[in-house]
Amino acid sequence: MGLTMALPESQDRKLAHTRAIDYRGYEREDGLWDIEAHMTDTKTYIFKNNWRGEIQAGEPLHEMLLRLTIDDNFVIKDIIASTEHSPFEMCPDIAPSYKCLVGIQMGPGWRRAIRLKVGGIRGCTHLTELLFPMATVAMQTIWPLSKKNRNNLEQEPKKRPTILDTCHAWSSDSSVVKENAPKFYSGKD
Repeated sequence: MGLTMALPESQDRKLAHTRAIDYRGYEREDGLWDIEAHMTDTKTYIFKNNWRGEIQAGEPLHEMLLRLTIDDNFVIKDIIASTEHSPFEMCPDIAPSYKCLVGIQMGPGWRRAIRLKVGGIRGCTHLTELLFPMATVAMQTIWPLSKKNRNNLEQEPKKRPTILDTCHAWSSDSSVVKENAPKFYSGKD
């Protein structure tokens, strides 16, 4: 299945590598939330690997999975990391180290906190990279369903929404803010 992209046509080419990443957010019955990531790297050709032998076209060179369990305040309550396929025998050994992230809150400083705990030799490059977008996946999962946010949407927010100035559309001087949080709109009319 090919991707439809709004990119200009390229030179003639042949697919060599695919990295597929899938993020999913789940509302749990116990009031917590699971945010999951699944990443695979595959090649379109057969190649040798010193540990695994010959890796077939389409067989994952890398396959990593993460599950963060968080509360309504985006605090990590549990984390499970797994390396199912890797180029080196020792790669899966680092997965339990990700438990050190329990207690960290997603929000300002998220990437820095991750790098301090599991960056470099304290973690796996691929598992660590999967963590970075999990904060926005969590926001997309929780924010629309959170009772607290549903109540705030029904009335004018009293304090500055945390989403302000996080992107172009939510710039405090944008029409989006003027429409959705007019009290915090800073644009000129």
